[in-house]
Amino acid sequence: HYLWGVVRGDLGRSYVTQRPVLGDLVERFPKTLQLAGAAMLLAATCGITLGVLAAVRAGGAIDRFSMLLAYIGVSFPVYWVGLLLILLFAVTLQWLPPSGYGGIAFLVLPALTLGTRSIAFLARMTRGAMLDVLPADFVRTARAKGCPEARVIGRHAFRNALLPVITVLGLDVGNYLTGSILTETIFSWPGVGRYVLLAIEKRDLPAVQGSILFLSVVFVLVNLITDLLYAKADPRVAYD
Repeated sequence: HYLWGVVRGDLGRSYVTQRPVLGDLVERFPKTLQLAGAAMLLAATCGITLGVLAAVRAGGAIDRFSMLLAYIGVSFPVYWVGLLLILLFAVTLQWLPPSGYGGIAFLVLPALTLGTRSIAFLARMTRGAMLDVLPADFVRTARAKGCPEARVIGRHAFRNALLPVITVLGLDVGNYLTGSILTETIFSWPGVGRYVLLAIEKRDLPAVQGSILFLSVVFVLVNLITDLLYAKADPRVAYD
């Protein structure tokens, strides 16, 4: 009976809100998507930049500093980072609001909290992929032809190091959309993650079932898109 309802787009009715679960999810998912997009943009910009700089200056001060930041970012749990950011930027400096939903100011702290671990992972992955590509023959050939160093790094080396980076980005986006429960709870962000936690606390079984099923489908679709992007990043990858 439940599966037949799922096929028809009926995920049940919430015990708490007395509304269709799918309606609640559709209302909250854009807010989670907004948070995930901001975190992904921040993680991709900072993580990839740190990784490329660390690989180009391998063994130098920039490399050691970038990897130190990466190890720190991986080691700190999300809930601890979020509370520290609230204490620093909201309580002490009073630059940003501590929680809630609104404009860009409300988005900065949760996006930074959610993207911290991804910045660390992307920096390490990008550095490793670039170090594998930089000694390659086609990179030496590009330099021998007199190509500017920025073009050698960006067009020749980085493009061929993109596949593992895309993999990490795809998994991170899926995690942002499905695993942001802690971040949304800490910052009172009205997204799907907080909805799931409230449903668990209230023993709202239809809401829990519907949310898990909805998020599972989203995660599968994100991974499918990631696989399709491989062919765009590397023409050698072909799908029959």
